[in-house]
Amino acid sequence: MSRGSFVTRRLLLGYSAIATFLVPGSLGSALARSTPRARPRPEPVLPPRRVMLDPGHGGKDPGAIGYAGSYEKHIALAAALELMRQLEGSGRYRVALTRGRDVFIPLDGRVAQAEARRADLFISMHADAVPNHKVRGASVYTLSADASDPQTAALARRENSADIYGGPAFRGQSPEVAQILASLVRQETRAGSVRLARSVVSSLGRDVPLLVNPSRHAAFVVLKAIDIPSVLVEMGFMSNPQDEADLRQGDHRTRIAAAMKRAVDRYFESAGSLLHIAG
Repeated sequence: MSRGSFVTRRLLLGYSAIATFLVPGSLGSALARSTPRARPRPEPVLPPRRVMLDPGHGGKDPGAIGYAGSYEKHIALAAALELMRQLEGSGRYRVALTRGRDVFIPLDGRVAQAEARRADLFISMHADAVPNHKVRGASVYTLSADASDPQTAALARRENSADIYGGPAFRGQSPEVAQILASLVRQETRAGSVRLARSVVSSLGRDVPLLVNPSRHAAFVVLKAIDIPSVLVEMGFMSNPQDEADLRQGDHRTRIAAAMKRAVDRYFESAGSLLHIAG
């Protein structure tokens, strides 16, 4: 480097230092202030998700009767009310119940309520009973034409007290087009139901005992909503003394509800990620 270049560079540095000292705010700061900064985009405010909770049985239908005489219909309603409290408490959901008291509602009427309210999810809550009192643990069921195992087939027969509900008709379409559209919607609904079931099983497994092979499927009438991902959760076995005793306790039902809320949160978070990727 030549002496002239060195002097020029030193003079420039000196002038810069003097300017910084004498003038409020350096030239760099002024340039930085004059450069428009990209404002972060506000996060979109999503409307609350609509969740329909279905306490099983009710009224003249007690459901399973426990080892010590508890009624499934009471256990199911108490657990659904607790889950409703937790979901609504988060501010992220609007929750409705197919029944909020001890009344009988036909299975197709439960599905119709979910359809009428345009629910994003449908969760039916139950507690099973079987002749073997040693069988215990929670399980989750999705809709399928065929049962995953004989025990689930028997459960579906017990739960189904009405004809299989076929879902709303596609008005204004030919029968052939309506059948194709219904098939496509059912495939998407089935995928969502399976994703929700996996999430519920994973969450429940952290807090309560699970039945062997806890993710199962059969032709449950109450899961027949054509366009609403739906699961049926058996929270335990009323025929097992320990399961029944646990389900009678409010703190146990609170743990079940907390696990199911985590599953619902995870379901919608994953659904949002899938939509983002697709977009």
